[in-house]
Amino acid sequence: MEVILIRHTSVDVPKGTCYGHTDVPVAATFEQEAEVTRQNLAQYLPFDAVYASPLTRARLLASYCGYPQPRLDNRLKEMHMGDWEMQLYDEITDPYKEQWYNDYMHLPTPHGEGFPQLYQRVASFLDELKHEDYRRVAVFAHGGVLICAGLYGKLFAPEKAWDNLVPYGGIEKIEL
Repeated sequence: MEVILIRHTSVDVPKGTCYGHTDVPVAATFEQEAEVTRQNLAQYLPFDAVYASPLTRARLLASYCGYPQPRLDNRLKEMHMGDWEMQLYDEITDPYKEQWYNDYMHLPTPHGEGFPQLYQRVASFLDELKHEDYRRVAVFAHGGVLICAGLYGKLFAPEKAWDNLVPYGGIEKIEL
């Protein structure tokens, strides 16, 4: 089964904001970005099923691309950044921030989750998806989710995970 993962478009928050699980608005450039994504997605049509994160930024892109009623799954949300949600990274005064920066692939954020928890959520979704009788599936989600899917699909090694962050509106393909 081919799984085509699509990252949401740019968001309307100041650059450097830690927004994670927060349901933030899309940027004013949404239609232009979404149109590029829609055109790039055309090469993968048709889809047997379409899934999306319940966060607005993923659902809006799914709708723009022709899927106004995707199957919503909470496991496809971005990593929950806990106490740091909606703060500028540069303005977070938590002394734990430096420790987290040095080991973000393992440590959770305060009152949030860590990458292992995010990976487990995404892997659980993909494990379940493997049991469906689909040829090709679309998943509208977030950068962290696509990194987890890329690791799950063995597209890259864990130490190269963040080097493979798909740009806003970008597409990643894995095989299950």
